[in-house]
Amino acid sequence: MTYQIRPLDESTWDAFAALVEFNNGVFGGCWCMGFHPEGVGKGTTAALNCERKRSRVYSGNAHAALVFDGESCLGWCQFGPPDEVPRIKSRAAYERDATTTSDWRIACCFVGKGHRRQGVAAAALAGALDLIAGDGGGSVEAYPEDVESVPAGFLFNGALSTYEDLGFTRDRKIGKNRWVVTRLVERSA
Repeated sequence: MTYQIRPLDESTWDAFAALVEFNNGVFGGCWCMGFHPEGVGKGTTAALNCERKRSRVYSGNAHAALVFDGESCLGWCQFGPPDEVPRIKSRAAYERDATTTSDWRIACCFVGKGHRRQGVAAAALAGALDLIAGDGGGSVEAYPEDVESVPAGFLFNGALSTYEDLGFTRDRKIGKNRWVVTRLVERSA
């Protein structure tokens, strides 16, 4: 299947929001805010997360490669500079052995119900790399999991094999099944 990639911005907000709403706000109301500085959890609601995400998108402070089939958004890959998406899972292990910093971070991948295991996540990740190249390129870091038994809907950062298929290399392990992977993305002409 051939998908189209579009950046998350004002023009794609409605399609993104429709996907989030169809999927219960994503994990009960995250709205893809969990990796932004505001985070989610105690003291937040789905409505507040939606408002914060919309504000970030409309001000240009949220990046994602959205995967479309026609006018329907099927999933995305969230990315940004580390200060835009500073929250990561396994942070203590990550910081303990960190020796470098990246220009970009892949924070989250999500594929909507009914579209999993159809290449949407791989298309989203490849789309994110293309958008990063268009934004100047640089070093990219991500935190996928190397597991076969976790349901696809719970791989917040995606599967390790998907990243390796797109040229990422393993840097270090930061959890039972979680890795830091890196790749250099050249600036597009």
